[in-house]
Amino acid sequence: MEKARPDLYLISMKLFKNIKQWLDNQEHLFYLFLIILIVPNIILCFTEPMPVVAKVCNILLPFASYYLLMTLSRNCGKMFWILFLFIFFGAFQIVLLYLFGQSIIAVDMFLNLVTTNSSEAMELLDNLIPALVSVIILYIPALVLAAISIIRKRQLSPVFIRRERKRAFVALVIGFISLGAAYGLDKRYELKSDLYPANVCYNVVLAFQRNAQTRAYHQTSKNFTFSARASHPEDRREIYIMVVGETSRAMNWSLYDYNRETNPELANMEGITAFCHALTESNTTHKSVPMLLSSVSASNFDSIYYQKSIITAFKEAGFQTAFFSNQRYNHSFIDFFGMEADTYDFIKEDSDDSKYNPSDDELLKLVEQELRKGNQKQFIVLHTYGSHFNYRERYPEAHAFFMPDFPVDAEVKYKDNLLNAYDNSIRYTDDFLARVINLLKEQEVDATMLYTSDHGEDIFDDSRHLFLHASPVPSYYQLHVPFLLWTSESYQKAYPEIQRAALMNRQKNISSSASFFQTMMELAGIETPYRNDSLSVVSPLYTEKSRVYLNDHNEPRTLDDIGMGKEDFEMLQRRGIIFLLQIPH
Repeated sequence: MEKARPDLYLISMKLFKNIKQWLDNQEHLFYLFLIILIVPNIILCFTEPMPVVAKVCNILLPFASYYLLMTLSRNCGKMFWILFLFIFFGAFQIVLLYLFGQSIIAVDMFLNLVTTNSSEAMELLDNLIPALVSVIILYIPALVLAAISIIRKRQLSPVFIRRERKRAFVALVIGFISLGAAYGLDKRYELKSDLYPANVCYNVVLAFQRNAQTRAYHQTSKNFTFSARASHPEDRREIYIMVVGETSRAMNWSLYDYNRETNPELANMEGITAFCHALTESNTTHKSVPMLLSSVSASNFDSIYYQKSIITAFKEAGFQTAFFSNQRYNHSFIDFFGMEADTYDFIKEDSDDSKYNPSDDELLKLVEQELRKGNQKQFIVLHTYGSHFNYRERYPEAHAFFMPDFPVDAEVKYKDNLLNAYDNSIRYTDDFLARVINLLKEQEVDATMLYTSDHGEDIFDDSRHLFLHASPVPSYYQLHVPFLLWTSESYQKAYPEIQRAALMNRQKNISSSASFFQTMMELAGIETPYRNDSLSVVSPLYTEKSRVYLNDHNEPRTLDDIGMGKEDFEMLQRRGIIFLLQIPH
């Protein structure tokens, strides 16, 4: 036994010495660094639904490019560090693939880095540990070896550099041939969209452009006007509330035939109209919410840099306006639009504690204060925290109805717990909306409440095991959202045609992004050149449109042109939503 220990020690030392000698060899490091650089491309070949020729090109051309660049210096460690930006992209890409299963780093992913608040980011990072560990193991040792190579001024021989450069040129020629083949055999192939890391570099440029446009928003929109005017009688007091939910998907609402009682309050409330077939045109908050609050939709999204929100339209029409949010500032359009109001409060910003996490109940206190002002014409917008992950933190413990609701880590094995917690958050939203309605009932005036959510959520719903939202390729679960209208008795008596049209349209296909603004404008009787009654679900003129989705490059694309899976089209069809499209084979 004593003899075995020295033998094991000697074997370990010999192995360590051999590994050290192998890593001290700069030629070995040259090839090792090259392999590490191309790892994301290899992984993408398994995750992306591309033709074989495109996958071949996705490896050959980038590999040849890295190969040639690595020959530009005799110190391979120096070149590896010079290519650090691509190492960062590679790490980001691997984490993204772990999270969403497919697609390259989107423009919205880069923008999310500056629009997602720190508390939300930490909630997500806690569940990315396996991906982060993999990235650390892959890249950190390589960067350390490269740094040692630089510090010790190790050199590759001129003969090796000349030989490898010739091979790199040959590989580059073959790579360009594969690129030509990809374009020739696939008419939909685009270098800026399909070739990694060229597509990521293109998206970085777009992200900088959009960030610059956002920063210039106050200048580009300062002269905008809706030319809005009120058409309802001046002597009738009226109150309109828009509620923008967060991460709430329709299929978990019992109002939409879910097999759990998640809407016990709203189900028994008079004056509710639930529109069954509403889809959002974006699965990201920083795009979806601005579309809900403006006349902009996927078909003209870039005009958002020049327009103001529905709050300004109501102000022009003589309404006292308020915006209350249970979100932190994100330095984008949601902030800009909210600050258009006469009164606004982002309640999470009321505390310096980054962990301050008030429930949506706090918004109701602000609504009560606003209603007590007794203004003749009032318009209030609420942006709730709704059902955003971590679900368990979105409702008070007393509202935990479905159990167990803990632990809720982002793992398939906790799916039942996650669903329990998520459904509890829907029940809490149900209770919240019922209390908003009751506050309006107490006023005994012409009043309406319009609600929808910015997007839905994946919760390990099928064999793909997708989770969360904002993935570059959306799923059915991220798109189908609740869309509700409540009208007071006095409002129904004053405008009976509104209620008739709503009931007539409740089973029609609706885009929440295109119809939310338009519906509220008609409810309040506000006339403006930006009003389009063919998009208002309370108008007899409402017309169903082809489904579109706002892609990462801000282009409206049909649902069969954004990479959605067969599972998503089957769910859309099962819910009676899809039309004018075919399930892809």
